[in-house]
Amino acid sequence: MIDTALLIIDVQNDFCPGGALAVEDGSAIVPLINRLQSKFPLKVMTQDWHPAEHTSFADNHADAQPFSMIDMPYGPQVLWPTHCVQGSRGADFHDELETDNVALIVRKGFRKEIDSYSAFFENDRTTPTGLTGYLREQGMTSLVMTGLATDFCVRFSAVDAAKLGFDVSVVSDACRAIDMDGSLGDAMRDFEENGVKITTSDAFL
Repeated sequence: MIDTALLIIDVQNDFCPGGALAVEDGSAIVPLINRLQSKFPLKVMTQDWHPAEHTSFADNHADAQPFSMIDMPYGPQVLWPTHCVQGSRGADFHDELETDNVALIVRKGFRKEIDSYSAFFENDRTTPTGLTGYLREQGMTSLVMTGLATDFCVRFSAVDAAKLGFDVSVVSDACRAIDMDGSLGDAMRDFEENGVKITTSDAFL
């Protein structure tokens, strides 16, 4: 699999149990992701990296409740609990996640006026992170996705990658979902419509 990269999406403390925006059972995927890393020549991680005044935080809008929706210049936006603030413990990767052999860490969501789910584009769908060019320069044609959460950052990363021409697989047992208002079902339909394959870790281990 010399042309296949492993993408590890947002396995950070705030998305794991006890965190500000915890995904149920989120930390359970860490040992599996560690095992998968040895099977791929290139490993890339993404890291949510928000300023405290980020406009996607409910705390930064008067009388707004977490998980409510507002309209941003780039479209509808969920207002999240404050999470993954730059330099905070919550923004750190999970303590047991192996990072030594990771070639690149892509920080996203650092522009205060726009959220970023995808590893490839901000939520305006036009501002690139630079990951596409990096992967192509490294000769990668296939991507295997793991991390948090299946129905948000993994979903948008996988679909964007497929639209960019990569062969994309999501390792279902190395991901966990929020499943907010049917978002997991929406993600699965999005995967199918865009040719994203759903697989398990058994295919690689």
